[in-house]
Amino acid sequence: MKFIITSSLLFISIVLLSLFSCNSSAQSSAISVAEFEKGIAQKDIQILDVRTAEEYNSGHIANTLQADWNDEAVFKTRVASLDKLKPLYTYCLSGGRSGAAMQWLTQNGFKTVYNLKGGISAWKQANKPLEAVKDIAQMTMQAYQNLLPLDKTVLVDVGAEWCPPCKKMKPVLDSLEKQNFTVIKIDGGSQTFISKQLKIDAFPVFIVYKNGKEIARKEGVQTFEALKNLLL
Repeated sequence: MKFIITSSLLFISIVLLSLFSCNSSAQSSAISVAEFEKGIAQKDIQILDVRTAEEYNSGHIANTLQADWNDEAVFKTRVASLDKLKPLYTYCLSGGRSGAAMQWLTQNGFKTVYNLKGGISAWKQANKPLEAVKDIAQMTMQAYQNLLPLDKTVLVDVGAEWCPPCKKMKPVLDSLEKQNFTVIKIDGGSQTFISKQLKIDAFPVFIVYKNGKEIARKEGVQTFEALKNLLL
């Protein structure tokens, strides 16, 4: 009995040590506005706004991606397209949501995560710049249909600048264009009318049209071969 108990304790110790070792190389901390500003000025970093889409649209830091921490499914789907090895800078309104997100991200394999102490509120108080989503003239359905050639097969990419999976798909779309496939890009984040008409509620969505008629549709991150096969 003593041997069994000792063996069990040894096993638990090994598991705990293993878990600690996996996370020991991760780095996370709440940093000041000045430190955050200096950090995001570096190359090969990522910035994540974990507020709602409405909050993001009202004013966000330049070059920021967005994933609502309060929407678990959306958050996990979007951050899955981020690079776990590149430094990630997070923020929300006052630091609470992004602090929780920072802990989750660190526990799920992100090596370096920083949280803006005081959030956007502190950023504003320090008179740092914000970008707001501008009102953009909405494309009509007729204008959208006019983009679709009636004599060949094309791929329509409906995405958004702030969408991590959309950013991940850019090299794939570039490769398709280099192989002379026609890709029509629609910013569904700003062209909300078209997104609604096409019944799109998540980005990215890829729609294949042949001679002006929809023949296939895929949602989320896709491989080059998967999209290429749809176009052949």
